[in-house]
Amino acid sequence: MAKRLAITVLGYTAAMACKSQPIKCSIQDPIPIDHKYFQPGDLIIGGMTSFVFITRDVGSFEKDPHHSTVGESLILTKYYHHILIMIFAVKKINEDLQLLPNITLGFRIYDKYAGYHAKMELFSNENRFVPNYKCGILNKLISVVGSIDPGISLVDILDTYKVPQFPTVSSPNESPFYYHMVADEELHYRGIIQLLLHFRWTWIGVLTKRLRGRTFDHLIFSMFPLHGICTAFVEQLRSIYINNFFDILKWLVETFHFLVKSKANVVILHDENLLNVRWLLRLPEMEIVSIKPKGKVWIVASQKSLASFFYQKSWDIQVLHGALTFGAYSNEVEGFQHFLQTRDYFSSKEDGFLKDVWEQAFGCVFPSLPGNEEIEDVCIGKEKLESLPGAFFEMKMSSHSYSIYNAIYVVAHALHAMKLGQQYKRNMNGKKLSLQSHGNHLQSWQLHFFLKKVSFNNSVGDEISFDQNGKLITGLQIENWVTFPNQSFHRVKVGKLDPWASEDQKFTIHEKAISWPSTFNQTIPVSMCTESCPPGHFKKKQEEKPFCCYDCLPCPKEKMSSQKDMDDCLKCSEDQYPNKDQDSCLPRQISFLSYKEPTGISLVALAIFFSLCTLVVLATFLKYHHTPIVKANNRNLTYLLLISLLLCFLCSLQFLVAPNNIICLLRQISFGIIFSIAVSSVLAKTIIVVMAFMATKPGSRMRKWVGRGLAISIVFCCSLIQAGICMVWLFTFPPFADVDIHSEIEVIVLQCNEGSATMFYCVLGYMGFLAAASFTVAFLSRNLPSSFNEAKCLTFSMLIFCCVWVSFVPSYLSTKGKYMVAVEVFSILASSAGLLVCIYFPKCYIIIVRPDLNNKEQLTKKKYL
Repeated sequence: MAKRLAITVLGYTAAMACKSQPIKCSIQDPIPIDHKYFQPGDLIIGGMTSFVFITRDVGSFEKDPHHSTVGESLILTKYYHHILIMIFAVKKINEDLQLLPNITLGFRIYDKYAGYHAKMELFSNENRFVPNYKCGILNKLISVVGSIDPGISLVDILDTYKVPQFPTVSSPNESPFYYHMVADEELHYRGIIQLLLHFRWTWIGVLTKRLRGRTFDHLIFSMFPLHGICTAFVEQLRSIYINNFFDILKWLVETFHFLVKSKANVVILHDENLLNVRWLLRLPEMEIVSIKPKGKVWIVASQKSLASFFYQKSWDIQVLHGALTFGAYSNEVEGFQHFLQTRDYFSSKEDGFLKDVWEQAFGCVFPSLPGNEEIEDVCIGKEKLESLPGAFFEMKMSSHSYSIYNAIYVVAHALHAMKLGQQYKRNMNGKKLSLQSHGNHLQSWQLHFFLKKVSFNNSVGDEISFDQNGKLITGLQIENWVTFPNQSFHRVKVGKLDPWASEDQKFTIHEKAISWPSTFNQTIPVSMCTESCPPGHFKKKQEEKPFCCYDCLPCPKEKMSSQKDMDDCLKCSEDQYPNKDQDSCLPRQISFLSYKEPTGISLVALAIFFSLCTLVVLATFLKYHHTPIVKANNRNLTYLLLISLLLCFLCSLQFLVAPNNIICLLRQISFGIIFSIAVSSVLAKTIIVVMAFMATKPGSRMRKWVGRGLAISIVFCCSLIQAGICMVWLFTFPPFADVDIHSEIEVIVLQCNEGSATMFYCVLGYMGFLAAASFTVAFLSRNLPSSFNEAKCLTFSMLIFCCVWVSFVPSYLSTKGKYMVAVEVFSILASSAGLLVCIYFPKCYIIIVRPDLNNKEQLTKKKYL
């Protein structure tokens, strides 16, 4: 007696019997069904004594949930594809002599809703609704494959019986009896985020049929902000019913205008089959709105493909050109297209769906009575499915159909493994066991052991196996929809998302293979609230707007940004500086006040010129050392002052070479001590002038103080104090070579760090004290009677000296970099030149030009006037 192995499809029924071994039986034609109770259910397959296949995709109703009246049945002819792939897979298994040899699989299709009642019927006999009552021919369920609806029960009946279940669309259910044939929704959403980040799309619109629950909410309100993505709008699509059509039409118009005006060029569509979205995009064709639809990049988040009802046959689908979608991995199964092209559909007279599918796909009519020739557009049976547009029927393998194909093979391989196990036990125990003869004793939970270990390569060569959580080891492929005016479209694979690959290979996409909407002229679209900030700028958030909306501001002077959309500008490294556009860093040049540059050359020329002048003056004084004007006011002090002035001019050259630790130690110390000697000499001269005048008075005791020893003592003591200050400076915080990276942006300035600014200003302060003392004494003695009163010359020289160094302090503090050194060098040269010119040039004039005045009589004749 034959044992029956059947596949049952909700809404479409066909039966197969399996006769006794070794004879294989053929697939019988479907039995008639009644559409009276048909509603779109979920996709299920399964069974040992009953395989079950339930689909909501082939049929649909336009039903108002607030009314009980059901309208005319509408067929989504495209998903007739799912039933055909099931028939094809079962046929191929039965023809395979290696897989389940001597066992023939069959299928049975029920026209019932896939809810709680329908699932209970799966555990009843074939004629009466008596669940779990063993009488008659039972529907003994072994496994279920498809998009399984848990129904209305708190505990699903399939889980209660531990029935293995194979969802072929993403399901949030984490039942231990689930073997997911596709990646879950979370991977779809991760793929969407990766796609948005890859193309830098941060301003996104969302059109959804309904909020999809926790996972979809988590994508929009949690994951998007974490990745810098903002939602321009989230609009919930409304179902269209006859009784509220005008209200919905008004809403459609408002939504259309909002969609066109939005700056979001990328919109995520979460609408199964895109039926409601197509109503929205059809408004311009219906001339309800005058605005042409603005080009958008549609990202289809649902796991269904583009499908059309018969009344949408003339609707333009080119508005969806360039759409991107994620789907399960799929490949073309060899022989499937040939099966679709050569199948004699009308030989299966009991195919209850065929009439509706054919009439709505080809727009023809089946005559109710044979020979009725008055009916126009009669279906003659010669129509070809390959002539239909892709929105009505695809000859290629879709992701969903490929999942169904693999699911059927998974069950077959598990049954095959079970049969081999039973044969092994029979051989070991010497008992006669048969999968067929003892099929009624097989329990559904027994299949789990074999399903967990199933692993095989399908006919395409793809490996099919599950991980430890019962999820198929697979990923997603990214498809690009290319539409044509004849309503056909192609799905072009342009990338993939593989969670099992290495980190750099998890997400791959081929940009050149993507066809974008015509509005964008085949350039990558931009979808941002604000245009990208170019390099050299940074983003500043706009008040009371999402963080994706911002203003672009130039980087501060000392910063740069080398990339677009930088949140903040960055500083270059210390040895670099921003270029003119502030979008990259350039190496900084080393700079110091050099004798090779114009400023340095000028200062060197002045130093050398005044040094030569000093030498000329010294030579003149040495040559005419016996003359009264040279002897006047201590000849030795004159020579000492000239030598110290010469050294002052020469020490300025130390400031015009590259700073190093030795130069930095010498130049400030030598400057301080040499200038102290020069100013001390001037002070000594002024004191000698005053004391000499006082010594000439009758009875004055000042004679014994006037002499060579007093001048040397003044110079030595005053210079010794300055030398002491410098020694303290050297042993505490000595000057050292340093770099200045802040004064100038483009260069690094080599400089001498004074070590202690306090000690530096102490040296200057003491020198200023000596200068002030010299100026005071010289000023008080300026009117002493004499034909040549040197006190006046000393007064002017110290006036210039004091003016130079008083102005030096603010000038030095207000300049930066190498110009600080230039200020100091100029002050040294100017003050030294002032002493040289004011003190010695008048004497040189007398010595060289007016030698007649260079005698003792001329110097003393007006002494008492």
